[in-house]
Amino acid sequence: MRDVSQLWLPAAVAPGFDATREALETIGFGCTTRLRRGTIDQVTSTTAEAQRLLDLALLRRVRDRIDREYSKPLDVEALARGVNMSAGHLSRQFRLAYGEPPYAYLMTRRIERAMALLRRGDLSVTEVCFEVGCSSLGTFSSRFTELVGVPPSVYRRDAAQATVGLPSCVSKQVTRPIRNREAPTPESQLS
Repeated sequence: MRDVSQLWLPAAVAPGFDATREALETIGFGCTTRLRRGTIDQVTSTTAEAQRLLDLALLRRVRDRIDREYSKPLDVEALARGVNMSAGHLSRQFRLAYGEPPYAYLMTRRIERAMALLRRGDLSVTEVCFEVGCSSLGTFSSRFTELVGVPPSVYRRDAAQATVGLPSCVSKQVTRPIRNREAPTPESQLS
């Protein structure tokens, strides 16, 4: 038996405090612990459900960071370091939670922002590319074409007229790129 006074416990669970498993779980402990007269009687590992909820909270932090810092140079390794996960584990869990890996989610956010900037019409395609955090114009153009279905220069020319008169919130929803259903190729539209 170990003395509880040697362990870090929140103020609500002080040494000598008789607490049941339910009381500790309501406080927020992820593990099942029972205290009795200043000693730990039993400690078990975190339940699978608690771990899943913790992972989802970490994945939400990653997604929020991508949404907030899309224009900065981000890579999966840096995102994983931010939540103390390996890059492989982060990619697998992110795909399970959101349906696409973190890099694809990042590129979708960048393309969404690029579409908004191109609709404004005051920036060139190259300026938009660097504004949204892409470092290669070729990669940006090919990814944009893959998701939207037309090259950025064509989108810039045609999109301003397509959304005239629409509120910006509706325009954003209508023009959102769809990652899981890639843009149709021109050949498939002819059939």
